[in-house]
Amino acid sequence: MTSSKRKSRSTPSQTFLSKTFHWINIISLMLMITSGLQIYNANPVFGGREGWHFPDFILLGGWLGGGRHWHFAAMWLFSLNLLWYGLYIFVTRRWQRRFADGGDLKALQVSQNPKRKNYAWHRLVYTAIIPVLLLAILSGLVMYKPAQLHWLSGLFGSWQTLRTVHFITVPTVILFTIAHSLLALKVGSIRLVKSMFL
Repeated sequence: MTSSKRKSRSTPSQTFLSKTFHWINIISLMLMITSGLQIYNANPVFGGREGWHFPDFILLGGWLGGGRHWHFAAMWLFSLNLLWYGLYIFVTRRWQRRFADGGDLKALQVSQNPKRKNYAWHRLVYTAIIPVLLLAILSGLVMYKPAQLHWLSGLFGSWQTLRTVHFITVPTVILFTIAHSLLALKVGSIRLVKSMFL
């Protein structure tokens, strides 16, 4: 009986809002990446129209216009999901457990506890992805509405730089997802990962 209670307490528990956020995040990211690659094929960032193209089976939209429709629709889903989750962790003060602080940097330098270091790395990765996501959204919005956001597009220097920056955020987010999942496994095992979705 005592052992059963201890096992129950050690099982990670996530709120319904956290699980909803993760599901919407994954679905919207998949839609954005596959439709974004469809757009990319119309005029590859690297090499122009004669550059390397992605195979059809990982594309969404069927043609340039279709890819754009899917991409911009998923963009709103992705952005609004990030916005409400940001408000949620801010209001509930969960950001204090999610994001890195000076204690994590110190732990990486002096701690002899592998679990503490993994926890610090996890929070650092979680924190570092925030500016990347903002850059992905802002650069995408500038390409979506270049005339209305000309003051913002000027910060990127040129259209090609803007497209390159936006494209590079894609593999960066994919690498983050892999690192985030592996560190979650190290910090809380498969039970922590499952608790984020089930």
